[in-house]
Amino acid sequence: MPDWLMWTILAVALGVAEVFTLTFVLGLVAVAALVAALLGALGLPVAVQVIGFAATSAAGIVLVRPIIQRQLARGPDTRSGADALVGRSGLVLREVDGDRGLIKLSGEEWSARCIDEDLVIPVGTHVDVMEIDGATAVVYPREALP
Repeated sequence: MPDWLMWTILAVALGVAEVFTLTFVLGLVAVAALVAALLGALGLPVAVQVIGFAATSAAGIVLVRPIIQRQLARGPDTRSGADALVGRSGLVLREVDGDRGLIKLSGEEWSARCIDEDLVIPVGTHVDVMEIDGATAVVYPREALP
């Protein structure tokens, strides 16, 4: 059996094992086995194939795996639903205080309350959404009030 075929079989076996473990180690070693298979298909000696396999495996585990893990740990960059409204600007439609009020936010009317309970925000003031609490936007005025 040719060397390249043995490396290819190893790569497939490692790839299948990676699907079940999701460690990102076996997949990178499978890629290294494919590199060794390519070297074998080019007719290079077994020693060169093994060196290529070892070097590619080490490079993948040391260089690529940390990048993959870091990207997976970050989570999604896009916010959706109510979370996407945090940081947006709204316009006060009905006076906002620490308990109640109404703002126009992203084309919709939202109940609102001021994050500073002692502050009353008049109609027509632009506010920034600090958080969403249920169906209520918690806001703070964009400019200082007189």
